Amino acid sequence: MSGATGDFLLAAPAQLLVSEEEPEAELDHAPTEPNPVVVIAPGSGPVCVGCGEQRIDADGYCEACGRAQPRPRDHQERALAGVTGVSDRGHRHHRNEDAFAVAATSRPGGSPAVVAVVCDGVSSATRPDEASQAAADTASEYLLESLESGADPKSAMHAAIMAAAQRVEDLASEGPLEPSRNSPACTIVGAIAADGEVTVGWVGDSRAYWFPDERAGSERLTVDDSWAARMVEAGLMEEAEAYADARAHAITGWLGADAVEVEPHTTVFAPPAAGVVLICTDGLWNYWESAADLGAVVPADARTRPLEAAQELVRFACERGGHDNITVAVLPCLPSPLSAPYTPTELSLPVMGAGEKREI
Repeated sequence: MSGATGDFLLAAPAQLLVSEEEPEAELDHAPTEPNPVVVIAPGSGPVCVGCGEQRIDADGYCEACGRAQPRPRDHQERALAGVTGVSDRGHRHHRNEDAFAVAATSRPGGSPAVVAVVCDGVSSATRPDEASQAAADTASEYLLESLESGADPKSAMHAAIMAAAQRVEDLASEGPLEPSRNSPACTIVGAIAADGEVTVGWVGDSRAYWFPDERAGSERLTVDDSWAARMVEAGLMEEAEAYADARAHAITGWLGADAVEVEPHTTVFAPPAAGVVLICTDGLWNYWESAADLGAVVPADARTRPLEAAQELVRFACERGGHDNITVAVLPCLPSPLSAPYTPTELSLPVMGAGEKREI
């Protein structure tokens, strides 16, 4: 059991999901190449990324050298006007159990809206990669339909997370469950940028941050559903002590059939300046947890070059070990006429900063 890498071992069913480390996987792909499989000529098939032979079997292994070949989900990138996302397997996991969705649409009356959803599959659960993908797809589709019909973004976000929770719960009855593992499970964080506001919703420990261009006033917008957060919030531990504990990454909220009760958190944020909203899995924030520290590695031009910023952040995590899957979505924001007077939005724990506490 380890609290360092952000994946979870659970005793089924349980109130907490506790971290475990997976066996180390071979470093077999460049983390930020959009398509590392080289194709010699149309119709000739892929070549091995290790030896260059064209002898890849149906299971994705090279028959010449035995090397496992990168799969499409190992590294994914999406870029739309107003939102981008990048996901990478990292170096230590044998598959990417994160998933994300980004989308754009119009509200009634024609105003634009963009959506990003990031999910982190629980490694100790059955089929965590399916859980995260199902949650991301379901929530994104639900949000688009709701926004297009004129639904309030905050209500839409809450309902979208509940729809995603039901979809993940249904997975438990749609396939085999591994005897030593719980039902498919994942975390979720989503963001909607529409009508000058950003609406954030989450369950688990995937996070959202606000980084203005000048970085002064950077904030974390979410509070983890985790053992460490509960200890700090209850005043039983200082933040540094709680996050150093082996139980720190045990999550207390997730989507899945084993979840006792799904309680989505939502908050609405009016950007007070030009900047970006970043949503991510713990594969990134484990390396720099605070908004100030993480903001220092977010490229200065993230708002105008969001895809490059997301790529750079994934590269940052991989260069520091890539101990977990890494997924990042970036939403560029401009000041909103609704932003004055500015109220800090950090759902602050006692030692997490100067933000004003807000009801979740």
